[in-house]
Amino acid sequence: MKTLSSSFFLLFSLAVTYFQTIAQSEAEALLKWKNSLIQADSLNSWSLTNSNPCNWLGIICNDAGSIVELNLPNANLNGTLHQFNFSSFPNLTALNLNSNLLYGSFPSNISALSKLTSLDLSTNSFHQSLPPELGDLSEMLDLRLYNNNLVGKIPYQISNLRKVQHFDLSANYLENPDYDRFAPFPSVTYLSLFLNNLTLGFPAFVLNCTKLRFLDLSMNTLTGSIPESLTNLVNLEYLNLTSNSFQGSIPVFLTKFLKLRDLRLSTNQFTGGIPREIGSISSLRILELGNNSLGGPIPSSLRQLKNLERIDIKVAKLNSTIPSELGVCTNLNYVELSLNHLTGGLPSSLSNLTKITDFGISSNLLSGEISGDLFRNWHRLVSFQVQDNFFNGTIPSDIGLATELKYLYLYNNFLSGSIPAEIGNLINLLELDLTSNYLSGSIPIEIWKLNNLIALFLAANELTSMVSSAWDNQNNITGFPSIRYLFVSHNNLHGNIPSFICNMVDIEYLDLSRNHLSGYFPQCWRDLKVLKVLNLANNSLYGEIPSTVGYMTSLESLHLNDNNFTGEIPLSMRNCKKLVILDLGNNKFHGNIPAWLDKTFSALKVLLCHGTEPGLIPGWCLM
Repeated sequence: MKTLSSSFFLLFSLAVTYFQTIAQSEAEALLKWKNSLIQADSLNSWSLTNSNPCNWLGIICNDAGSIVELNLPNANLNGTLHQFNFSSFPNLTALNLNSNLLYGSFPSNISALSKLTSLDLSTNSFHQSLPPELGDLSEMLDLRLYNNNLVGKIPYQISNLRKVQHFDLSANYLENPDYDRFAPFPSVTYLSLFLNNLTLGFPAFVLNCTKLRFLDLSMNTLTGSIPESLTNLVNLEYLNLTSNSFQGSIPVFLTKFLKLRDLRLSTNQFTGGIPREIGSISSLRILELGNNSLGGPIPSSLRQLKNLERIDIKVAKLNSTIPSELGVCTNLNYVELSLNHLTGGLPSSLSNLTKITDFGISSNLLSGEISGDLFRNWHRLVSFQVQDNFFNGTIPSDIGLATELKYLYLYNNFLSGSIPAEIGNLINLLELDLTSNYLSGSIPIEIWKLNNLIALFLAANELTSMVSSAWDNQNNITGFPSIRYLFVSHNNLHGNIPSFICNMVDIEYLDLSRNHLSGYFPQCWRDLKVLKVLNLANNSLYGEIPSTVGYMTSLESLHLNDNNFTGEIPLSMRNCKKLVILDLGNNKFHGNIPAWLDKTFSALKVLLCHGTEPGLIPGWCLM
């Protein structure tokens, strides 16, 4: 009995000593790697004063005190893995160094981690090729190396990872493996090779990865047609072949994927229309077929896709109307059908899409009126883009009910009437573009009070006033400081330039040209210190250019031509040292055009002096 107890104690002591030796070896290996890093402030807990590495940041140990996981994502680690002794970690099962600043070659000795099941070195700057030894990690379940600078052929040995389930080498510069020696992954459910340098046809090994649920081969240079044997992947839920060079028709056999939720085939060379059987994929939530040469109609069978949330078929040469059946897909939140040859009007059934946030049908041949019913039901609408069509009638006042709107583009249509004051209810609006219509009357004061508005484009209309004459410009508008782009050129604006523009201290581009504005150049514009482009050409402004123009030190382009300005060019303009274009032609300035203009503005590329008395034109003045 005594002998048995002694033997047990001896074995126990040996085991303790063994694990203590492993723990010490692991700690020393980690410290050696830490000391090789350029930046390792996040590893302050890694220290001999904190002798138990199981208490260090990112370390998980087993009951015996040996490290089984090293998790340091987003730790700002800067350096290589050259000094990382992988053989010192016999029990390591998970290594996660995602999103750091690691670089250098990919370590071939990582194959020493015989128990490793999860490896994530994504979003770093590893370069050169993948080592064949990576295929020795036979226990690997999860391999993520995306978003690095890896190059060369994918080693065929990597297909020895028979247990791998999640496989992601995307966003690198990897090339075709030796397909004759590359075996399928029998266990993989997630496979992503997007944004690499893969060529030739559809990778054959993929067709036998029968457990696949997620497949992303987008942004490569794959060619040929989609093989019918793809139907072997009966569990497929996500298929992304975007941005390749696949050809032929979109195959009808895709309708056999009853579990498919996400189908992305945009930016290829598909022809032959959208299969009318597309409605058979009843689980479909995302459908992207744009940037192809499909032609033909939008099939009415879309009405069967009750789960559809996103449809994107822009730039596809579609030549039908928008089917009313689209309004049956009440889960839709994103519709993009721009840059096609669609005709007809907007079906009234579209008002049923109460979850819609983004609606884009620009650059088509659509016509008719824009119904207010849409905006009475589209309370989640964020972006409404119907520009470059033939819509007529007025802008419905109900547009003010879509209070989540941020982007409203109605330009290049045939809209008429006044701009509805209800647009002022769109408190989240960032960009409003009504350019090139037949809108008339005053710009509603409510628009000038939209404090989040960054860009306002109203050019090429028939507007007569910047603000209703019923309001006192001086006292009732404080201006919106966030605006950076204001274009109201080519209208019939009369009266003085409104003083509230003085409050637009963030404005960078201001174009009020080709109107009938009169009065003086505003003195208060001295506060517009970030203004880059100012165009007041072709108006009836008069008086002298004030010296305060010298405070507008960011000016790069200044157009004051074709007005009635008098006096001399102020000396303070010498402070506008970034000027590249200056047009002062067809005014009533007197005196010589000062020679200091040429000497001061070293970057001045164009100086237009047309309409100036010939004797006053310096030789460097471009006509």
